[in-house]
Amino acid sequence: MNIAYDAKRYFLNKTGLGNYSRDLIRILETYYPENNYIKYTTKIEGANFDSENLQKNTRLPHGFINKTLPSLWRNSRIIKDLLHDKIDIYHGLSGEIPINLHKTSIKSVTTIHDLIFIRFPELYKPIDRYIYNQKAKHAVFHSDKIIAISQQTKSDLLNTYQISEDKVEVIYQTCHPAFKTQKTKEQQDTIRAKYNLPDNFILNVGTIEPRKNAFQIVKAIEQLDISLIIIGRKTNYAKEIIEFIEKKGMTNRVLFMEGLSMDELATIYTMADLFIYPSKFEGFGIPIIEALYSGLPVITSNSGVFPEAGGPSSCYINPEDIGAIQFTIESILSSDSTRKEMISKGLQYVRRFDEDHIANQLIQCYKNLL
Repeated sequence: MNIAYDAKRYFLNKTGLGNYSRDLIRILETYYPENNYIKYTTKIEGANFDSENLQKNTRLPHGFINKTLPSLWRNSRIIKDLLHDKIDIYHGLSGEIPINLHKTSIKSVTTIHDLIFIRFPELYKPIDRYIYNQKAKHAVFHSDKIIAISQQTKSDLLNTYQISEDKVEVIYQTCHPAFKTQKTKEQQDTIRAKYNLPDNFILNVGTIEPRKNAFQIVKAIEQLDISLIIIGRKTNYAKEIIEFIEKKGMTNRVLFMEGLSMDELATIYTMADLFIYPSKFEGFGIPIIEALYSGLPVITSNSGVFPEAGGPSSCYINPEDIGAIQFTIESILSSDSTRKEMISKGLQYVRRFDEDHIANQLIQCYKNLL
């Protein structure tokens, strides 16, 4: 099969949709190398790929109009290149496909990650909500198959757009292999010294924004004897947290980090005492399975997608209940037997997100279309 991918985020996003795109293509290239996986992108700035690989498996806009207006190429004019390359299936990895692709012989798949812009409209500017909704509607109604990254997202799609349930297939995502390999004490000691990390801490990973709810963690540990490391890009929301920390004299106990390599991040996971993720809403919540693969007990929210990602061994709390968050943290940290049981069962549960299983689901999805 000749399979094309919208690879804009593959090359240009370091987190989120970029990680999803890179992991998906990587596992397919690993487990099903007999197919051609061709990445179409408007640019590849900062990508560290050898020229031979780029020439073989990557396509950039060519011609004056396409180079001058790369967004136009990505949204519609790309179809000429797809036909030239004899593409069998086009997979939009971030919720959109080219206009009029459905009028060709090329089959199409779109991954929809979430409908947060509909569930939480207050988080978006009106123009952004309109654009996201138009792109999603076009993809949902004109793709041959929709991949939802969770049952939660599938439910949201069916309720929002009233499409046939058969059109939507849930295929979970995996995570980077760095989180699935054991780290040595030497690796941990190197990271601890480099960033001056405490001996014991709890961990939160994700963009520091209201929906992710990191402020509640900070408030919950005020009376606890434990440090907190928050890893993620800061927004204005982080300023509120920092002001609180300074007011409460907690600056030595709460550390903000960002810009880490994947190996550094994965090593820090293995150094933590537990992972906490009290987000209000996600399409999936990849940091949860990163934590499970890393052998951490997980505390996360008690509704939406989170039990799907965390499984039966994780602890679930109301993300707005500071008292419950504090109690749950304290309960886990004070009981070695509880921690060991959560870790053991978590490692068993997370196997459902193993690469070979997900790669097989993706290939079967493609084959069924053809």
